[in-house]
Amino acid sequence: MNQRVSTWRAVTVAAALCVVAQPLHAEEIALTTSIDGTAIRYKIVLPNGYDPEKTYPGIVALGGGAQSMRTVDRTLSRNFRDEAEKRGYIVIAPAAPQGQLFFQEGARLMPAFLDMMLADYKIQGGTFHIAGPSNGGIAAFHLAAQSPRYFRSVTAFPGYMWERSQEKLDAIAGLCVFMYVGEFDRYMWHDEMALEAEYLRSTGTVARYTVEKDQPHGIATLAGDQAGRLFDGFAEAEGGCRQ
Repeated sequence: MNQRVSTWRAVTVAAALCVVAQPLHAEEIALTTSIDGTAIRYKIVLPNGYDPEKTYPGIVALGGGAQSMRTVDRTLSRNFRDEAEKRGYIVIAPAAPQGQLFFQEGARLMPAFLDMMLADYKIQGGTFHIAGPSNGGIAAFHLAAQSPRYFRSVTAFPGYMWERSQEKLDAIAGLCVFMYVGEFDRYMWHDEMALEAEYLRSTGTVARYTVEKDQPHGIATLAGDQAGRLFDGFAEAEGGCRQ
């Protein structure tokens, strides 16, 4: 791990837990850390009956839009918190630091951040599922291609590979890939996602592309009581990601 990161953690993590952590939900806390002098705010959702000595599957959840803490809160509430608590997942949801999106400048900070999370929490297999809507989905693909060793699946609802290349798609060919797009979504979501899913399937990857009927960009059929569909994909990925 980067020495500047580990030194900072050793000195300040106890203070961060006491001063920065704030209970927000039954099993949700807010934290702040620093990597190379850049502060990163993030939230952790812990499963019901969390035991720090036990190992849990982990999810990196990314917000859409500006990837601010406001969008992180919305994504946790709509898509992750309740199911994670019930099914026994740890969810880690960082906000883009100083507006540095996680498929742009913010991506450089993520390997060190993920090393911190693996040091703080016992994550099954030492790898995460990574997921998010819109810009969060794009960032999920980008980060998985940048550092595939940290991940076991990528889920975008919607999302696609930023600045796609065969090299970047090949980098995630060993992961399970789940892609969802609203029937009435516009821009380039449909064509780009379908193309990438087809290529990944051709490599033997489990890659699913699903058009959500009657849905716009913000997909309600993966939120609230139906958010379990995302977690069904995570559970499937834990069984293997090759066809």
